[in-house]
Amino acid sequence: MSDGPDVVAGLDVAATGAWLARTCALRPPVTLTPVVGGRSNLTAVVVDADGRRVVVRRPPLTGVLASAHDVVREGRIVAALAGTAVPVPEVLAMTDGTDVDGPDVPLLVTAHVDGTVVRDRSVAATLAPEVRAAVTAPVTATLAALHAVDVDAVGLGELARRDGYLSRQVARWSRQLARGSDRPLPTLERLAATLADVAPAQTEVALVHGDYRLDNLIVTPDGTAVRAVLDWELATLGDPLADLGTLLAYWGVPATPATAASVVHPDLPTVLPGFAPPETLVEGYAAASGRDPAELAERLRPYVAFAWFRIACIVEGVRMRTAAGAYGTAGAAADPAVDAELELLADLVPQLADRALAVASRSGPLQFGHELS
Repeated sequence: MSDGPDVVAGLDVAATGAWLARTCALRPPVTLTPVVGGRSNLTAVVVDADGRRVVVRRPPLTGVLASAHDVVREGRIVAALAGTAVPVPEVLAMTDGTDVDGPDVPLLVTAHVDGTVVRDRSVAATLAPEVRAAVTAPVTATLAALHAVDVDAVGLGELARRDGYLSRQVARWSRQLARGSDRPLPTLERLAATLADVAPAQTEVALVHGDYRLDNLIVTPDGTAVRAVLDWELATLGDPLADLGTLLAYWGVPATPATAASVVHPDLPTVLPGFAPPETLVEGYAAASGRDPAELAERLRPYVAFAWFRIACIVEGVRMRTAAGAYGTAGAAADPAVDAELELLADLVPQLADRALAVASRSGPLQFGHELS
């Protein structure tokens, strides 16, 4: 038994420890520490009596929509990538929650990877400017390596349909929004219709991470390498430019007195000085993948707009699950901090929708400094 709480991150500590002892040779007692900051699957670092560390992921406590938060599917994708040029944690165990002697919820267990997760501005502020500048090259090179994976060779060729990625995703997230929101969001509805009209024909197929951004990467302390890509629950087969659009949508531009007020999400780590501007990401990805950066700029507009659409739908789902206590926030109405977070999330959704609609409604090359600020 652990001397800490009986339940951590939605997991019974004693039962989880006993299962990990059987499946991963951990030695009880174990301690579980929640990984804060993410709002997809619940994640905890587990430390056993010998100091060995592993990471456990499970779905949220409530508000899980069909096909979402599938940690077993996520584990299969990560396991398939072992030995490729894409750095991923080693998969140690997983269960769908139906094992007679196992947990009653799906779990994914991976090795713990040391390094830095630049989750927000507070972490980014601890990095020297030269480290912030250095991180761009490995981030874009790793993304190019992901898109170069032969999905058939690694056993992921049947992961999903290969065609019509953007149209399928717009339809999927529209359904998720309809089932997972309690308020009218007319701008998002107009955005979905616009994206359906401007979605380009898909010309290539790759394994798409679906949520590729800086805070889903573990990087070395000096910023020169990516040690692991995390959070594969949205991965599928599709258009690789969607991942680049997502990276740009979360990256934004380094804040200046002229742009600071227009940054939709002011906690983005990359607004701090030293981080490369978004056009440098495009140039780095182009170089690593053998593409023309000018052509990418010409094609990226609908992918960035879609990324903000998807982010808005995700944020709305997070708002609903937070209010319902899915992240251990039961009784949230009595917590001023949670109330403030709910208000922030509620305001962020229409802001993202407005920005995405403006980008999707224009034509021509993406104007990085203006449209991503």
